[in-house]
Amino acid sequence: MLEREPQTGGVKRVKLPRDVNQRAKAILDIATGERDAEPMAVKDPKAVELGRQGGLKGGPARAAKLSSERRSEIAKKAAAKRWGTT
Repeated sequence: MLEREPQTGGVKRVKLPRDVNQRAKAILDIATGERDAEPMAVKDPKAVELGRQGGLKGGPARAAKLSSERRSEIAKKAAAKRWGTT
């Protein structure tokens, strides 16, 4: 059975610029051989899992630590930022 890399699915991707004109130039350079297609770096699966574990622990721990008044203040501040009210 074939195994694929977990992050990229076995496909090597090339980092391209966001600007439309620069992206078109980069694609043209790769197609004509003027530039090598250098693949993006693949994340280390162990580091990804370690970061995920910290995220799974941190949110509930912070929520348990906050009082209902403080949670309400944070929510009101977030809503004001989101909807542009003061």
